[in-house]
Amino acid sequence: MATDSTRSSSEDGVQRTGREEPRVRDYVQPLAFPAGAIVLAVVQITVWNAPAVEAFLLSFLIVTVGFQGIWAFLGHYFKADMVAALIGWPTGNPFQTEIAFANLAFGVLGLLCLVFDGGFWIATAIGVSIFLLGAASVHVRDIRTRGNLNPDNAGGILVTDVLVPIVLLALVALLYV
Repeated sequence: MATDSTRSSSEDGVQRTGREEPRVRDYVQPLAFPAGAIVLAVVQITVWNAPAVEAFLLSFLIVTVGFQGIWAFLGHYFKADMVAALIGWPTGNPFQTEIAFANLAFGVLGLLCLVFDGGFWIATAIGVSIFLLGAASVHVRDIRTRGNLNPDNAGGILVTDVLVPIVLLALVALLYV
């Protein structure tokens, strides 16, 4: 599939096109947050004897919704053009600011799960799942229509945009249904 998208200079200063093979690094950063959530859940279970489903749900809400949301806000807001270029999208577009604040909102909700539980966890999980699955559909559409295979469009972030909602909703179902 041919593509016109080009990654502008990334942290390593190398020009990359969407046709290149993704590097391990392109998957490590987005998958680090779910890995961190798993570690935190295991700690809760082994150290504090927390129930497994509750520990995994809370950990995913705090780490993959909270911390990852704040991380995404920082990138989309303070390094908007760099992030857009890494995704293979046009720079200078105000969508970056909008997506930054959506990520900030979910990041704050994820962190507030430390204080509130029950219905708050359910609402946070449903809201962020809709957001992430919607983002995944945009990435897939961009792959299909423009052939944008930039790793920040078609790599680890696409994987987490699909898997995190599945995990969150499954855990919510196990805990509250």
